[in-house]
Amino acid sequence: MSTFAAVDVIRAKRDGAALSDAQIDWIIEAYTRHEVAEEQMSALLMAILLNGMTSAEIAAWTTAMIASGRRMDLSTVGRPTVDKHSTGGVGDKISLPLVPLVAACGAAVPQLSGRGLGHTGGTLDKMESIAGWRATLSPREMADQLSSIGAVICAASEDLAPADRKLYALRDVTGTVESIPMIAASIMSKKIAEGTSALVLDVKVGTGAFMKRADHAAELARTMVELGAREGVRTSALLTDMSTPLGRAVGNAIEVAESVDVLAGGGPADVVELTVALAREMVSLVGLSADPAQVLASGKAMDAWRSMVVAQGGDPDAPLPTPRFREVVVADEAGVVTELDALPVGLAAWRLGAGRARKEHAVQAAAGVLCLAKPGDEVRVGQPLFELHTNTPDAFTAALADLSGAIRIDPTGAAFERPALVRDVITAG
Repeated sequence: MSTFAAVDVIRAKRDGAALSDAQIDWIIEAYTRHEVAEEQMSALLMAILLNGMTSAEIAAWTTAMIASGRRMDLSTVGRPTVDKHSTGGVGDKISLPLVPLVAACGAAVPQLSGRGLGHTGGTLDKMESIAGWRATLSPREMADQLSSIGAVICAASEDLAPADRKLYALRDVTGTVESIPMIAASIMSKKIAEGTSALVLDVKVGTGAFMKRADHAAELARTMVELGAREGVRTSALLTDMSTPLGRAVGNAIEVAESVDVLAGGGPADVVELTVALAREMVSLVGLSADPAQVLASGKAMDAWRSMVVAQGGDPDAPLPTPRFREVVVADEAGVVTELDALPVGLAAWRLGAGRARKEHAVQAAAGVLCLAKPGDEVRVGQPLFELHTNTPDAFTAALADLSGAIRIDPTGAAFERPALVRDVITAG
């Protein structure tokens, strides 16, 4: 491999030049080996944030991050493999019902998930609300479970795109998280390295999403779809609304309970709608003919859920954690709810203990917010709007302050028009 001086690579990007494949390969490998200083990579990340990257540069950067570790081989699983990745939102528990549903349709879903940071929840945090469930599986355990059940939700191993792990931590403390090339490369390097043959991206847009603007979300989606296509992974993306929390539960254990309701044939309409929409896209990408809506109604997805939980040491019948303290917020006016802003709801749940400010912090399984009124609902004076859950009652004050402007009620009872949950579908080519 060619050897470069880190400062020359930094200067090139600072001055708006496109980096060569050789420069990118070298700096990713050297940084992973601790041969490029943190301050030098910080400078390069800032130059990339300010000056952007060409599609060829993003592809080379993603490939180099994949090559920094192991690429999993799922060819022996015996089912077509397809995964889903969400860019994160408030009440976004979709992976929980989606993974067993797609498995029940005949696919294998290797859902390598993460933990929450800030106001967006982590899938592993939610699943760890289940007594005995474990997030860490060996590659052999993962492959065996995919073969037998078709469903896995677990943590990524340390040797999967290790360059991304270092870069992600650095971006978090250097003000460079918002770089679309880096977001795309981070997500896709891990998903491609996990060995799936197809991938559906759920790119959130709205107040509760990382991407607040539709044009930025669409750019990120197109970039990731192109990266998948370049690496031979059939990829598509759904742009979905995150201006309002998904479902009524925002937290960990309460989101598990809501997900089980969906698998049992109930649950909030928006959670069911998005779960089925993503499942249809996933089974279509791998050429399966099953109708996810029918499979969900048949109870087969619930069977797959229970098998998946048991296989990872969990007890699907164990009671979920409950909070020591609750606080209810009631309506002070009557009318129709026209807005429920996802961001303050997510922040309130975070303050109550459902999320973390730093990766090393613990979360409370029982903490969170139940949204008892959603846009389109009629409410009367004194009717409960939110129920707050926590084990630390001192957190109520800040959480209530967050929620003070979260909901808007039209006292005239004007007709409410619900925005589309799925805004667009982006495919390769």
